[in-house]
Amino acid sequence: MRDFIFQCVGCGRRYMPGEIEYTCPECGPVRGTLDVVYQRPATLIDPYAPGLFRYRNLPFQAKDAGLHVPVGWTPLIDAPRLASRLGVRRLFLKDETRNPSGSMKDRATVLALARARAMDAPVIAAASTGNAASSLSVLAAAAGMQAVIFCPRSVPRAKLAQMLLFGARVVRVAGNYDQAFDLCAAAVERFGWYSRNTATNPFLAEGKKTAALEIAEQLGFGDIAGVAVGVGDGCVFGAQYKGFAELYEWGFIRRMPRLFGVQARGAAPLVQAFEAGADLVTPMVPDTFADSISVGVPRDQVKALRAARRSDGAFVAVSDDEIRAAMGLLAREGGVFAEPAGAAGFAGLVRLADQGRLQADGTYVAIVTGNGLKDIEGVMSAVGQAPVDVQPDVDMDSLAGVLKDLVSQV
Repeated sequence: MRDFIFQCVGCGRRYMPGEIEYTCPECGPVRGTLDVVYQRPATLIDPYAPGLFRYRNLPFQAKDAGLHVPVGWTPLIDAPRLASRLGVRRLFLKDETRNPSGSMKDRATVLALARARAMDAPVIAAASTGNAASSLSVLAAAAGMQAVIFCPRSVPRAKLAQMLLFGARVVRVAGNYDQAFDLCAAAVERFGWYSRNTATNPFLAEGKKTAALEIAEQLGFGDIAGVAVGVGDGCVFGAQYKGFAELYEWGFIRRMPRLFGVQARGAAPLVQAFEAGADLVTPMVPDTFADSISVGVPRDQVKALRAARRSDGAFVAVSDDEIRAAMGLLAREGGVFAEPAGAAGFAGLVRLADQGRLQADGTYVAIVTGNGLKDIEGVMSAVGQAPVDVQPDVDMDSLAGVLKDLVSQV
């Protein structure tokens, strides 16, 4: 374990490791989420460490997690055709689908596992709409630990299959994610399990911020005009700010990128709070097909709102149809297969471009947080054509007839 302290985002009080585990007792679980604070490292990068553990501004090292599978150091894909569509100089796609479970959530899980191992916790538990649960199931199995998952009944079958195949104990709650979260929190307190729950666990943001560190390094620590990502609970979004803010404060980059948090219009409490200038969200009942961002009570709302405001960024709401369109563009013109929530960041950039809010000479990044195979029903709802059915002995003239737009007639 490396040297660090905790600092409450609400009152600013500082705590030593071991003095506190989850949230500030004075401010409570919403206003009292914790930042992990470090001294500036002499060198930022350990080129010999695997995956995300190459960065020294982390609380743990690779050996602490006890994993044989690498997490992080995902590709940053240059997407010139999509950049042209947006009217910007360059667009890159941070392809988080390459992580072991197929989602960005692995970055958080690996640090939670490191802490749980240090505490000799018998069980690690999480509430999730799907991706965090899949991630915990996959990596807990790799680390030889037992995972317990609380998820809504609406969890996509592909994600449920991952959880079950990797040996997690799955509790499906007859309610939404917010209700599953509350039940998980109660179980963690009652049974003494370790919590991998978003916002309440301060180490999760430390893992997720490494995507920002990688983006900066992969772009040569040059200027980035903006970074966009889909937002549910707010932890991923707030973590990107923390990563870039540490780089800026310590002099590794000369400019903070603007951060754009993208929510589905049917689950946009952070958009509403941001536009109203509010400190906290008004809860809502979520209604979107993008399950991974279908959250009505964001647990990391304070850090998320801070991220948008301090980076001169914004929250953006997009419709489900805009997300579907973005999924198709990412696949056909970017070469990345995204689940609905994974495409939300790019959908937000499309909306911002349509509103004339992007710099024509700027470099932008859309973080693709999850693989399309994790939500096949959601992907199929975005497909614009059906397969062509033929018999195996079809003659070429008939085949040419059904493929007439692709076949030149002689």
